Amino acid sequence: MSIAYRSSEIPAVLIEPTHRRIRLKIGEQTIADTIHAIVIYENGGHPVYYLPKSDFHEGALKPSSKTGASPALGARRYWSLEGAEDSAWSYETVPDGVPDFSGYTTVAWNAVRWFEEDEEIFGHPRNVHWRVDTINSSRLVEVFVDGKLVARTTRAIFLFETNLIARYYFPAEDLIAGSLTDSPLTTYCPYKGRASYYHFDLDGKRHENIVWYYPEPLHESSRIKGLISFYNEKIDEIRVSAGDAG
Repeated sequence: MSIAYRSSEIPAVLIEPTHRRIRLKIGEQTIADTIHAIVIYENGGHPVYYLPKSDFHEGALKPSSKTGASPALGARRYWSLEGAEDSAWSYETVPDGVPDFSGYTTVAWNAVRWFEEDEEIFGHPRNVHWRVDTINSSRLVEVFVDGKLVARTTRAIFLFETNLIARYYFPAEDLIAGSLTDSPLTTYCPYKGRASYYHFDLDGKRHENIVWYYPEPLHESSRIKGLISFYNEKIDEIRVSAGDAG
């Protein structure tokens, strides 16, 4: 069965089929494997995979007494997994106009390991309507912190990500003031990979975690490997020229 639906009401719902094979594992044990998943977006949130109940291994889903509801999708029934109580849910009935997907179930993200084809995915599924473009640019990029010019580069990679402000990645060698100190902080982006952070020290003042980089970015973002980016919103200014520096 192929389900596709886009609501015109608020709260908004988008339901689409996916051609990706989706597998769920607890440890190394596979508990679900399907090529018939659907993806549901509620109110512009992250996509959520729902898998046919018939593609869960026998006994993987255990009935729970817990119930709930979604304003957009109706009454929710919960299921338990081994070692993860009330961690899966499905919808037994849906509002008028919404396709019947009562035969589908999703699982709380952190309760299992998620795979698209043979690749484990982290954070949340990637939104197929979301783009990340990395583009070489010779435009002059200048970074100002505490009123001081701290970086100047014509070797930046401009990163444009859907619905987000542009980010500018460049070699650390293009710093002209201040210094970088390793931070223990890491974050994960499903589109770029795991980011590591630096504190930025300038004239005796430490700015914590305002610089990040991707040591081993995902393939789609490989151009930014090892390059640094300043947190636009936490510094004075990133000034970008209208054309080539020369």
